[in-house]
Amino acid sequence: MSAEATNPSTPVPVVPTAVTAAVAPASVRRKSRPRIDLRRLGRAALLGPNARDRLPDAIGHVVEAHRAHHPDADLEPLRRAYVLAESSHRGQTRKSGEPYITHPLAVTLILAELGAETTTLTASLLHDTVEDTEVTLDQVREQFGEEVRYLVDGVTKLEKVDYGAAAEPETFRKMLVATGSDVRVMSIKLADRLHNMRTLGVMRREKQERIAGVTRDVLIPLAERLGVQALKTELEDLVFGILHPEEYEHTRELIAQNAALTADPLAAVAEEMRGVLREAGIPAEVLIRPRHFVSVHRVARKRGQLRGADFGRLLVLVGEDADCYGVLGELHTCMTPVVSEFKDFIAVPKFNLYQSLHTAVARPDGQVVEVLIRTHQMHKVAEAGVVALGNPYAAGTDAPAADGPGADDPADGERADPTRPGWLSRLLEWQQAAPDPDTFWSTLREDLAQDREITVFRPDGGTLGLPEGASCVDAAYGQYGEDAHACIGARVNGRLATLSTVLKDGDTVELLMGQDPASEPSREWLEHAHTPAARIAIQRWLTTHPGGGAPADEPAGYRADADFRERRAHESGPGGRPQGADVGTDRPGAAVRLAGCCTPVPPDEITGFPVRGGVVTVHRVECAAVAHMKSRGRTEIGVRWGESTACRVTLVAESFGRRGLLADLTEAIALAGGDIVSATVEPPSEQRVRHTYTLQLPDAAGLPSLMRAMRDVPGVYDVSRTQPPAPASRTP
Repeated sequence: MSAEATNPSTPVPVVPTAVTAAVAPASVRRKSRPRIDLRRLGRAALLGPNARDRLPDAIGHVVEAHRAHHPDADLEPLRRAYVLAESSHRGQTRKSGEPYITHPLAVTLILAELGAETTTLTASLLHDTVEDTEVTLDQVREQFGEEVRYLVDGVTKLEKVDYGAAAEPETFRKMLVATGSDVRVMSIKLADRLHNMRTLGVMRREKQERIAGVTRDVLIPLAERLGVQALKTELEDLVFGILHPEEYEHTRELIAQNAALTADPLAAVAEEMRGVLREAGIPAEVLIRPRHFVSVHRVARKRGQLRGADFGRLLVLVGEDADCYGVLGELHTCMTPVVSEFKDFIAVPKFNLYQSLHTAVARPDGQVVEVLIRTHQMHKVAEAGVVALGNPYAAGTDAPAADGPGADDPADGERADPTRPGWLSRLLEWQQAAPDPDTFWSTLREDLAQDREITVFRPDGGTLGLPEGASCVDAAYGQYGEDAHACIGARVNGRLATLSTVLKDGDTVELLMGQDPASEPSREWLEHAHTPAARIAIQRWLTTHPGGGAPADEPAGYRADADFRERRAHESGPGGRPQGADVGTDRPGAAVRLAGCCTPVPPDEITGFPVRGGVVTVHRVECAAVAHMKSRGRTEIGVRWGESTACRVTLVAESFGRRGLLADLTEAIALAGGDIVSATVEPPSEQRVRHTYTLQLPDAAGLPSLMRAMRDVPGVYDVSRTQPPAPASRTP
């Protein structure tokens, strides 16, 4: 049986009814709907005959909740789905002894309360029929259509008989792939898990903990990413009660003690806010939103001693987006704002569709009250996430693709509609590269543990969604897949950066790709890879190329003995003056030497200083050594370029390591008319290599074109004249 449960009379570590009533937010309480006795409904379904032309009494509560959100919905599919589910499950019971039909009824009611549309509710009623009864997917298609068949298939488990220990991870893989084409699959699964968690008490302790662990690691993060906060928060509390019963009980006592107090600071501030907004003429509803158990526990661990305002937040609901900012302005004007607590998730929504303004105000007694400001529609989406979007594949949206409802993808690989967010696209991509169930299962948990997302921009205006903490390595594999093996570097916000650079939200990233088809990733990239797609691609390459992959201290194509000295040409003339250097001085007959620290060339602005032996050294005026010598009182000597334009210059080329780079650079220098006097390649660092060349040029006017030719060599990202740091000052 797919849904295991316990007798409701068995003690279960969930929120007691009295406490729930005390802490439940007003917007969530049902004003007139009585508590549903699913046991009675299930037995009535078995015993009470129902005419074919009217709705069965057992789904009356589902219909009531559904009509509240969709008053014009066609209820006939629900009637037929219930009749098929009830007759198919007839005779089956849950572990508690309840008729099995109570489970699909409860799951469907959860979704109806969230505002799910009719197709989702129809599939929810049938979600266990194919798995646990004689009903087939073909029958579901014939009676209810392809969409319902697809949803039912998406949540149907794979058999342990066929998959053994891999059944659970492969079932989740199948479910996630189906979710990629229709997020309603995961909506049904989340509601299914919530009802099973509510009724988990009769299981053996170890099985409770195993199911709670999977719920914590996989289902709760998925609920968060899909924005279904109403399900996520209750799942968190149920898992908390099973895995941490002592801390749960302590938190329950704290909430109960606070609920028993007569003075409520949240109520006082709420009333003050209502008055402020009435005077401002802004129609608004101010509600108290008590924190759920896990939230209270987190605040207690963060702040220590809790005060009344720590047990909840205030929620301000308005009609229009502009009213949100109007409310914010009034509260910040008439009350004492805590500016550091302000966050605008309306202008910049979270990746899970969440929108709201967050702020806080301080009371005279020092307590800080957190405030959420949003429209009614934003609130609906904040609570129900993708469920609140209704049917995203209805008429007027993109047509369904062949592999499932709504599986169309635009050219850049991201869904046009918000039900296919970037994180889901990335998950679907990397899971294809993880054929081993154990690798998939462990990687899925790691991926879902990264619960914050950033957006970075490409130079072409496109975007990449990445988890917080992602590096340029992750961006490369996110954009290019396995072609990212050829990535040689990046520019972040216009500046050169190593591939290990951690990206921030809003960065612009330009990835520099090499042209060498034999390019290979470095082993050190694994240390900087934060996303499963990057790690799996790098590991797979290393596995298929034993001994391959440049080690951390040696980039691809670099040899340890690559330090080389080219032929020394045009040796220095008398006095150390390079051949062809034509500089006149204010000291007739003095020998002239061009400074090696800045290697001036015509038409650089220059100055001179006398040194031992009557020699005058010539520096560029911006050279750091000039300022140092002036500070020590050294006498400047006037110098000027002569008629000859031959020169010697030292250039520094910075590049990413690759095979053949040195040969390509020396060829570019030769073709540009330069003779290499000497050259040195420094030991590499993080795939970056620094080359220093001393060159003799027949004409200084050719220097700019030579530097351009060097920059055009693939892998070279900068070429500059030498410019040493200022000498360190000495202590007198």
